[in-house]
Amino acid sequence: MREHPFTVGIDVRYNDVDLLGHVNNAIYSSYLEAARVEYLPEVLGTPESLESVLAHLEIDFHRPITLEDDVEVAIWVTDIGTSTITFAYEVRAAGEVAATAETVQVAYDPEAKESRPVPDEWRERIEAFEDL
Repeated sequence: MREHPFTVGIDVRYNDVDLLGHVNNAIYSSYLEAARVEYLPEVLGTPESLESVLAHLEIDFHRPITLEDDVEVAIWVTDIGTSTITFAYEVRAAGEVAATAETVQVAYDPEAKESRPVPDEWRERIEAFEDL
């Protein structure tokens, strides 16, 4: 893994917050998605880099996020399989870890409507970017 993971700033919106004043747990997956949507084109450099589907999502919550918190999501790749890319995340609020997460994306062929192998170019670019 790189010494400093790729990070994305997140604007907490009023409608992200529940009656307790905390960001609703379901919103965290949107924050992870926002990080992926910035990471993939940045690292892979192509619009086709978004041709993948979410196959697995796991989130551990460590502290609440409030409307006043400055939030960022750190994202990095932990594994590249035959057709999968595993991402790890830290959602940070006011400099503290608010959640940790993992997702698995499956490379997807939209014409055939099925998974496909991770393209060699993606693998090479991710490995170079992440120092894997």
